[in-house]
Amino acid sequence: MSDPMRPRASLRTAVVWEVLKDALDRRVKATGRAALDVLDTGGGSGNFAVPAARLGHQVTVVDPSPNALFALERRAAEAGVADRVRGVQGDAHGLFDVVERGSYDVVLCHGVLEYVDDPAEGVRNVVAALRPGGVLSLLAAGLGGAVLARALAGHFKEAKQALEDPDGRWGEGDPVPHRFTAEQLTALVEDAGLGVGAVHGVRVFADLVPGVLVDTEPGALEALLKLEAAAAENPAFHSVATQLHVLGETQGTAGA
Repeated sequence: MSDPMRPRASLRTAVVWEVLKDALDRRVKATGRAALDVLDTGGGSGNFAVPAARLGHQVTVVDPSPNALFALERRAAEAGVADRVRGVQGDAHGLFDVVERGSYDVVLCHGVLEYVDDPAEGVRNVVAALRPGGVLSLLAAGLGGAVLARALAGHFKEAKQALEDPDGRWGEGDPVPHRFTAEQLTALVEDAGLGVGAVHGVRVFADLVPGVLVDTEPGALEALLKLEAAAAENPAFHSVATQLHVLGETQGTAGA
């Protein structure tokens, strides 16, 4: 698979990275600039920021955790892209306290909406950071995957609770404040003024398959990666994915 991915971690990131890499390539062609300005909100230690920088792009990572930003700095240095990765402390709610509006070709919002008080406001904020013609990569927890996981673990009451709860929570001990359906995420993107370019289911099977099978069976990891990639674009599997990825596109010209 792609060079940024360690084999086991690739089960969680491969589908999104391939979609994102294609979006970056298309923006390069559309703008005529080899180096894009990329904003990664909640980017943590750089799982996507560092690979994007390795492609030559300038990446700003906004994250509330000083420890994550320290790990990002170290990771970028080890990858030889420290000059193309900038980490700043902040969050989606106060995004424009630390970055400028309308200054980015591509914005990543991965694993953020689950934890903001107002997901609609969170989407509007990250969309406001885009230039005309820019692209939003939105990744959030899927409702169906959580319901399925609780049921398969024998927690049937919790599965039913998550299914019926407005925020998709299975109980007071649930660490995830919000989960979404594909329809809810696409509505948030469209309400923020973007067109939906693509929807993908992420980790459809990876979180359900026993790790020992993947780690010990010859060729199992590569086969599972191919299965995940094939299922990601099939709407039939969006309802059971652990995460959902939506690619949003602004209207307008490419910009400078």
